[in-house]
Amino acid sequence: MLDIKAGQNQIQCDGMSRRQLIRLGALSVLGLSLPDMLRIEAAQAATGIAKKAKAKNVLLIYLGGGLTHHDTFDPKPDAPQEIRGKYSAIKTGLSGVRYSNMMPQMAQCTDLYALCRGQVTGSDHHETAAQWMLTGNYGVMQGGDYPSIGSIVTHETQPLNTLPPYIAVPRNHSFTWELGKAAFLGERFESFKSGDPSEKNWKVPNLSLMSDVPQDRLVRRETMLNAIDHLAKRVDASDQVASMDTFYQKATQMILSSEARKAFDLSQESDATRDAYGRKDRWGAQALLSRRLIEAGVRFVLLQYSAWDHHGKIFENCDRMLPGFDQAVAALLKDMKERGLLQDTLVAMYGDFGRTSKINKDDGRDHWGNAGVMMFAGAGVHGGQVIGTTDEKGEYVTERPIRPPEVAATIYSALGIDYEKALYTPQNRPVRILPDCEPIHELWSGA
Repeated sequence: MLDIKAGQNQIQCDGMSRRQLIRLGALSVLGLSLPDMLRIEAAQAATGIAKKAKAKNVLLIYLGGGLTHHDTFDPKPDAPQEIRGKYSAIKTGLSGVRYSNMMPQMAQCTDLYALCRGQVTGSDHHETAAQWMLTGNYGVMQGGDYPSIGSIVTHETQPLNTLPPYIAVPRNHSFTWELGKAAFLGERFESFKSGDPSEKNWKVPNLSLMSDVPQDRLVRRETMLNAIDHLAKRVDASDQVASMDTFYQKATQMILSSEARKAFDLSQESDATRDAYGRKDRWGAQALLSRRLIEAGVRFVLLQYSAWDHHGKIFENCDRMLPGFDQAVAALLKDMKERGLLQDTLVAMYGDFGRTSKINKDDGRDHWGNAGVMMFAGAGVHGGQVIGTTDEKGEYVTERPIRPPEVAATIYSALGIDYEKALYTPQNRPVRILPDCEPIHELWSGA
């Protein structure tokens, strides 16, 4: 009854929205005091968030560079050759829905996920679009960037065990600089980088003791460092020192923790499972590690699945990359389903943007922020549906555009995080987690 709306909600400089101001104006009519209204709204918010909480953790597959939607999940077989490209369109598990013939395994398991053909980033610039998609916020705030979705999740939820709550496989997304960082939240909420498990001599950073350091010596060393750290805190109480303390504690816990060592140990997987994910490229091992981390209780896993920026020779590159991509993602979803992990894990997959409809002079497709594809699965998401459509050329979204804030709101909503709340910078400036937006409700209600 208090949700009286009037047009677009806009945030004032004091952090209050127009909607909140109108609510205050209704107090005299309703006979409520301000404390009464705040108590009611707090109760309503708590109830609403609790109902929205469907996920325990999140696996975000980030397609850095911008996956070509024409040649994967949104082909245009009736378009001219310079648009439809090299590949043919095949049937999927959904009536009337076709994929590129390079995605046969994903075409067979459409019941496990919802496909969104309405991504609208609004920028054709890599760093800008990626930052928007990894934070859910446009532009930059006064004094710096917005925190990444993974960092917000880490800040707003409790760790489930001794593993880092936010792990990037193999590392954060980056072009000219690292993206998706914690920003003003501080280093304590940055991701732990796993490194590349497909590399021959891969070792997780800081997880293994040196061969000549027994555990009892590590414990003695920890006691000594605790004393030094206590003295340092008396000298400097900055976030950097606090972060060092936090990182040291996490590193010590991980080294001594059998569950951490077990989670990163791919040798525990059967040959059949390794084969199912794929061994020909790095994506299979990285996807498998991501599943193990989710299974071990990591809150937020970022699987960086990049190298899709094909301005030239796009079909030569897709011939090489798409089979492994199709195999790894399909195997991941099927494996998570069989293990019961999709019940309380939200899986999201998207990238910077889509690619241009017309193939350029270098036999490639360029950046295109007006259309793209995304995938969501698990945590109650209704699989077997397609949300949104693009025009006959795949250039513009004609039905249900979905923008970066809505994507982030979907993830936060699934975890029960109040994305309308304000966080505070070190200068005590309130910054809302997201602008006014709504999650992709169709994912749970059905399109």
